[in-house]
Amino acid sequence: MTALEFTIVVWALSALAGFLGALTGLGGGVVVVPALTLALGVDMKYAIGASLVSVIATSSGAAAAYVREGFSNIRIGMFLEIATTIGAVIGAFLASRVSTHALAIVFGLILLQAAYMSFKGLPENAEPVASDALATRLRLGGAYPVAGSPQTYGVRHVPAGFAMMFGAGALSGLLGIGSGAVKVIAMDRIMRIPFKVSTTTSNFMIGVTAAASAGLYLKHGYINPQVAMPVMLGVLAGALVGAKLLVHMRVKTLRMVFGVVILALAIEMIVNGIARKV
Repeated sequence: MTALEFTIVVWALSALAGFLGALTGLGGGVVVVPALTLALGVDMKYAIGASLVSVIATSSGAAAAYVREGFSNIRIGMFLEIATTIGAVIGAFLASRVSTHALAIVFGLILLQAAYMSFKGLPENAEPVASDALATRLRLGGAYPVAGSPQTYGVRHVPAGFAMMFGAGALSGLLGIGSGAVKVIAMDRIMRIPFKVSTTTSNFMIGVTAAASAGLYLKHGYINPQVAMPVMLGVLAGALVGAKLLVHMRVKTLRMVFGVVILALAIEMIVNGIARKV
């Protein structure tokens, strides 16, 4: 494969990753990392470095649209980002000390759990909850557009969600996936935030989390411009298209897309991690 062909293939795969990342809040890295390592034979740590750059691009491309439409909850995002940023720095520090085989297996197990939680998601017409005492004190509740009218919602179990966000940040630093899968599950299932608000707020958050660990990957030489540039441009293009479609899609459809994509990738990464093919 020539350099031009490689660049075109990477761009196309990354555009698909950005599209799915914008729809599901996964950040694109969930597709970019296995696509580069399994389909194109890129070393996993270089794939993670490129993925972190793409995650920043996804956040920049999709988050602006979601904030403008009134879906993202910026107050929740900035509060939870404290935990994810600390976790991301710790995860990136540990990344150079963990084998790629172990990373692939951990990656797959996390995605497997996220897929299960997605298929077992709350009903599409589930009523928003009222905020508990801590969420009320922090003013984390908000509203988002439903059928042209604002729908208010509350937030619950803030400490548990904050703790899970620390773990999400550590996974982002280790695996380069933006940890969107864990963030969406934490907000949707634990904090009882509506699914569309969870995915869009995750997209808002993942850029900051990825930036916290991308610097350490750059320091270790794991960001190759020949790989990272087409990945970033492809993911950004796909994210912009995905952001336009999300506001019109049903929650049930989004959950199915989320679950199917990460289930397939989870199985593939676990198998290849055990077989030491990555």
